[in-house]
Amino acid sequence: MAGLSREQVDKAESKDFALGPGPLRPKDAATLILIDRAGSEPRVLMGRRHQRHTFMPGRYVFPGGRTDPGDGRIRISAALHPAEEAKLRARANRLTATRARAIAMSAIRETYEEAGLLLGRRGRFLTRSPQWQVFVEAGIEPCLDRLRLIARAVTPPGRVRRYDTRFLAAFRDDVAVELADGGPTDELEEIVWLPIPEAIEHEIPMITRTVLLDLQNRLEKDPDLTPGSKVPFYAMRRNVFKKELL
Repeated sequence: MAGLSREQVDKAESKDFALGPGPLRPKDAATLILIDRAGSEPRVLMGRRHQRHTFMPGRYVFPGGRTDPGDGRIRISAALHPAEEAKLRARANRLTATRARAIAMSAIRETYEEAGLLLGRRGRFLTRSPQWQVFVEAGIEPCLDRLRLIARAVTPPGRVRRYDTRFLAAFRDDVAVELADGGPTDELEEIVWLPIPEAIEHEIPMITRTVLLDLQNRLEKDPDLTPGSKVPFYAMRRNVFKKELL
């Protein structure tokens, strides 16, 4: 994907991103790539979006979505690793530590809402936020120390929706609870665990394929996802979609 012109990106993404009338400021978003390494090869969690959705209908994606400002006010049992927080805040003007925490927490919240998976540790957890009550009921304290930044991508200009998305990863054994009935939303109609080469062949957005290839390369060199590793940052620069390293 890196190195493509704006026209090439527009054509490739025409099924996923409707073009808009003018520039929009990207909104913070986060997605969580859960990795199951119990078998002979790593598998990742993906879900298929409903065909009725106007945004990327029928595409397989990772759980994720926009960051809610309230996500940064939720108490956590363990903070982001300092090196990972630094990566989240790199090349992001005025991004505070609280906002970085909110971005990471939104990936955990969205993974519960869309897939019914609670990332955290057993413990006494209290909050009045309705979005986090299932963690209270399950006795799970959200924690961020196991999250690793895999990539960052900003939606090119001219889209109806634009996001500054952080692709975070964690391992399946970091999940404390797997709800039998899945999450409360209907964002994803099918949840599957796929080997990375198989996931790449599914109907997925171009940026998702790019990030999966990045993840595959990183896991081959660093199966434990060591904190602080260099991560790719994809954004449009002078009408060319470029890859930089953070």
